[in-house]
Amino acid sequence: MSDSLCNIGFIGLGVMGKNLTLNLADHGFKIACFDLDSSKIDDLIATDKYENPQGESRIVGCYSYTELLQKLTAPHLIILSVPAGEPVDHVCHHLIDAGIEADDIVIDTGNSLWTDSVEREKKYKGKFIFFSTAVSGGEVGARFGPSLMPSGDPYAWTRIEPVFTAIAAKVDPETGKPMESHVPGQPIQGGEPCATYIGPIGAGHYVKMVHNGIEYADMQLICEAYDLMKTGLGMTSLEIAEIFREWNKGILNSYLMEISAEVLSKIDDETGQPLVELIMDKAGQKGTGLWTAVSALQVGAPTQTITQAVFARSLSSLKAERTQAASVLTGPEPARLSNDAKSAAIEALRDALYCSKICSYAQGFQLMAMAAKEHGWKLEFAEIAKIWRAGCIIRAVFLQSITNAYERDDDLANLLLDPFFAEQLINLQGHWRKTIADATLMGIPCAAMSSALNYFDSYRRETLPANLLQGQRDYFGAHTYERVDCTPGKKYHTEWNMTGQPQIKIKR
Repeated sequence: MSDSLCNIGFIGLGVMGKNLTLNLADHGFKIACFDLDSSKIDDLIATDKYENPQGESRIVGCYSYTELLQKLTAPHLIILSVPAGEPVDHVCHHLIDAGIEADDIVIDTGNSLWTDSVEREKKYKGKFIFFSTAVSGGEVGARFGPSLMPSGDPYAWTRIEPVFTAIAAKVDPETGKPMESHVPGQPIQGGEPCATYIGPIGAGHYVKMVHNGIEYADMQLICEAYDLMKTGLGMTSLEIAEIFREWNKGILNSYLMEISAEVLSKIDDETGQPLVELIMDKAGQKGTGLWTAVSALQVGAPTQTITQAVFARSLSSLKAERTQAASVLTGPEPARLSNDAKSAAIEALRDALYCSKICSYAQGFQLMAMAAKEHGWKLEFAEIAKIWRAGCIIRAVFLQSITNAYERDDDLANLLLDPFFAEQLINLQGHWRKTIADATLMGIPCAAMSSALNYFDSYRRETLPANLLQGQRDYFGAHTYERVDCTPGKKYHTEWNMTGQPQIKIKR
């Protein structure tokens, strides 16, 4: 092993950390690594030797924070891949004790809440530069090219950018499609990197949070399509898998659609049944969907499809109650359809899924726009859509259309107002409405898909019944209202009197 110093320090060698380290090594960086579990250090070094048997060791094991700093060139660049919350601060405090300096950079790549990153930048100012980078793509993405959402000190980004653009997923600039190479030691040459500076500290993790909220919605929508075919059309898991594979060749092409077909196709070795039918229908969650829903409520963004996806997971967890309810509460029995009717229903379902997907992304981007305004960020939505085209969980051909929309109009208020997406929704809404109507009549829940249609119908209405709501609020709480026939912004309050004519007064 060479005695030369390393370019990058890496702390935290779990699944994501190990694969990010190997990715860095593939791109020519020499890494000094540390983990509280020394067996993970040894395992990583052994993996590196196995993947790179003829070459010089690219990864140096360190068994203390002090040793890690000693093995690095100055100023130090250290990447953390540790669980969100207290573990991040634990590492930061130990680095301070080990002698980290003010111009060293520490990058948090964990799944941190964005507000925690804001507080950490303040907390560690003067001790070192705290920088946050959200990572999407799971184990494979980390190893061969993730989508990266960095945010923090602009000076720090000038030092980090060459590293992250090297290891990020790449997209063919001509087609907008991912460029993939799942061969260790053979990084992708050329292409547009799925890494771009998002903005001030925390902005990157906020964007990743919304990414995960959209992911929740996308997954739930696919699950509802599966349920409609299984329960409503009487199709087998293998038949549905084939439909998903066919859909994946067109406008619904995405990583989530691809893996859904694979999950549905998997046969259990012991029983010979489709494995999906043996998996308990209780969905877990790590909190990022919840964070998205909470943030949407805080800024007043209507993300009902994302929020319904969170609720769907919560409802699924009530397995015992649902089992009891199934023996007490009855609903309609789905009618069996002819082959021709079934084919028509599948075609309509495809369009309903696509329209719902458009609305869930529109809600996510609208939330980011409202949050950016509140926090003073300048988010480049075309660039955000670009870095989601590869490497991340919601990567899809669909994202190129979103990129195009924001490149046509970087002040676009909502994706639904883009001419391309408006035309898609107008032309396909008949199938969307029929699918949801049929599901309702059959008693098959499709909360996310229904909420997406309600979002579309509410957004396209010039007049909503909120006028009555404002009257109610003024009646019981004197909350005031505006009038359509008077100057905008002027507030009115009525002394409501059920026995006589109300008296209108201007509240100044």
